[in-house]
Amino acid sequence: MNNFVLPDTPRQLRLALALRLGVGAMAIGILAGGIAYWAASYEAELRVKELAIAGVRHFESPAMRLAEGQIASEHQELTRLLGEEQVGMRVFGADKRVLFETWVGLPESVLASLRNVVLPWPKQGESYTRSFRIGSDELIQVLLPMATENGRLFGYVEGVSRISEKEIETRRRSIRHVALAASLSVPAAALLLYPLMLALLRRSNVLSRQLLDANLSLIRSLGNAIAKRDADTDAHNYRVTLFSVAIAEALNVPTETISSLVLGAFLHDVGKIGIPDRILLKPGMLDRDEIKVMQTHAVLGVEIVAGNPWLTGAEQTIRHHHERFDGSGYPDGLSGTNIPLAARIFAAADVFDALTSVRPYKGAISLEETLSIMARENGTHFDPEVFATFFELAPSLYAKSRTWESDQWATELNSVVKRYFKTEAAPEGAASRSDKSVD
Repeated sequence: MNNFVLPDTPRQLRLALALRLGVGAMAIGILAGGIAYWAASYEAELRVKELAIAGVRHFESPAMRLAEGQIASEHQELTRLLGEEQVGMRVFGADKRVLFETWVGLPESVLASLRNVVLPWPKQGESYTRSFRIGSDELIQVLLPMATENGRLFGYVEGVSRISEKEIETRRRSIRHVALAASLSVPAAALLLYPLMLALLRRSNVLSRQLLDANLSLIRSLGNAIAKRDADTDAHNYRVTLFSVAIAEALNVPTETISSLVLGAFLHDVGKIGIPDRILLKPGMLDRDEIKVMQTHAVLGVEIVAGNPWLTGAEQTIRHHHERFDGSGYPDGLSGTNIPLAARIFAAADVFDALTSVRPYKGAISLEETLSIMARENGTHFDPEVFATFFELAPSLYAKSRTWESDQWATELNSVVKRYFKTEAAPEGAASRSDKSVD
């Protein structure tokens, strides 16, 4: 089952709505027209059959007298009842033998066909009718049982009617009108409803954008809070997020994975909120027990975002960004491709930024030295495929980290958010009001 993908721009959104509404209206119109055509055809056929049965009823009394063996003048009376529409009749005795037949204007081949048909003799109170076409003629055959009031069966009377051109044209005109009305009414209703549906969709997008802005604002606040508490700047979160996205895009990672990676990268260290200051802010080296406490920040981070459906995808990066490709990382000791792809990508971006950035306990390391250090960890700490792609991107990422100001990182992150969270599909007014969601 195909899922509807939200378009990227308001114009695409309107076109998608108009196209789907138009196709749906056309399909429903054709279906409604077909049903209306069938209903009108069925009703017209019933009407014609009822008329044919009523016509044969005219034969019933003289046919019964003939079946009783009365005078031959009954033959003439039956023949006189035939005309332009009633073109033939037969009278059968109770033993189903033909007692009398007369036909007007039917070729011998048609008569032979009618005589060769095995008739399903109806019970008393019932009738048998069938319509068929021979050449340009549309005929209806009716067979009625004849019985007295006390229920004694006398025989059967059969009539064959020709449907007149006038009746056929009347039926066609009625069917065309009904089908046309049904086919046009549904698209017309769709056109009337389109403005309302578009307004509702715009309103829905405005609310969705506002919800997205609120979520992004919360993420920014959480990310900045831990960055400040960890004696860092919020620029770290921007850099590692954008570095990770650049690597993922170069690897042609699916959009859904990148959107989860954006959230997880920005909140990767949110669990450090639960680490005591004496350990988190300790200026010197941590002892073994303190290291164990520090390592719990990965699990604490997942606990902090748990229960938020919008951040479900972020949990993989938050929990596993300290796993190592050889299985020696934490908290779960995952190895190889058992480590989520988003976490493997982020690991390279995070270490790269840590080495090339100034920290309270160290200075920035050059690009060459950073790549040399990281290359020694390729295959142990880093996924070789991810590292190969990162290695090609590293010079451009390093140049940005050295030259870009905070507003440039914020602008680029806004662009990524719009690209992977479809914020451009909101109506123009709503989008322009919300462009500073992560500035």
